[in-house]
Amino acid sequence: MIKIFSYLLQSIVIYFFFIIGRLLGIKKSRKLFSLVFSKAAPFFKSKKIIEQNLKIFDQNLSIIKRDQIIKDMWENYGKTFIEYVYLNKFRENKSQITISGEKNLQKIIKDNKPVIFISGHFANFELMSMEITKNKIPLATIYRPLNNFFLNPFMEFVRRKYVCENQIKKGINGVREAIEFIKKNYSIALMIDQRVSEGEKIKFFNKMASTTTLPAQLALKYNLSIIPVFIKRDDNNNFKIEFYNEIKSSEYDNKIKLTEKLNNVLESMIAKNPNQWIWTHNRWK
Repeated sequence: MIKIFSYLLQSIVIYFFFIIGRLLGIKKSRKLFSLVFSKAAPFFKSKKIIEQNLKIFDQNLSIIKRDQIIKDMWENYGKTFIEYVYLNKFRENKSQITISGEKNLQKIIKDNKPVIFISGHFANFELMSMEITKNKIPLATIYRPLNNFFLNPFMEFVRRKYVCENQIKKGINGVREAIEFIKKNYSIALMIDQRVSEGEKIKFFNKMASTTTLPAQLALKYNLSIIPVFIKRDDNNNFKIEFYNEIKSSEYDNKIKLTEKLNNVLESMIAKNPNQWIWTHNRWK
């Protein structure tokens, strides 16, 4: 009962913030919620976990640099939060998003064969699947539902309407669903940067971390290539989305070696822009 009341109260506050953000317009609401998150979020999320994660990332990180990364992370978090009520604008407007590696998207269209798109929670991570579907590539996206059942229906609605119509809930049933989509010639998109209890212990920044092997398993089973995707927000709140060259699953002997490669790619993405990755997850638990 306490949890239900907590979820209800949380959802009322968040829906109120969404209304305020919509009334203010995207520019003002970004400024407001980047400030709100940078000032208030540290009281609700464990600073200890964030600092431990950053120490694993770079043991020689200075306190000044560490604090700047944390500040920038929260500001980006706040902007991404309020941008959920503006996903329709991103869907309609191409001027805020620049694509790099477009030839890799065109190759997928030309080959007419599914691939596995992978990324992490960088900048506004929802834009990856949105841009893929805007390029007319059949896609299904694996996602983790919110624990808050008052908020989750809204999030699912905006994702289906503006990001990707085919949303697959993470889990065993989701894996079966993903396989059915692949058989129907759909590509699959998912984030690989969160800890998963059913994953394998694989090195991530030189420390073992429970890591999903699902992309590797699907790619090896169906002979699919994997396309890493990197997203970065610039100082003007425009985005650059980079579609990397394909990683051919046929060049790897097993799911562990392929997953190690994907972790290496993810590490390089984080190193390029640590200020816009979400450091709050207890990744190395």
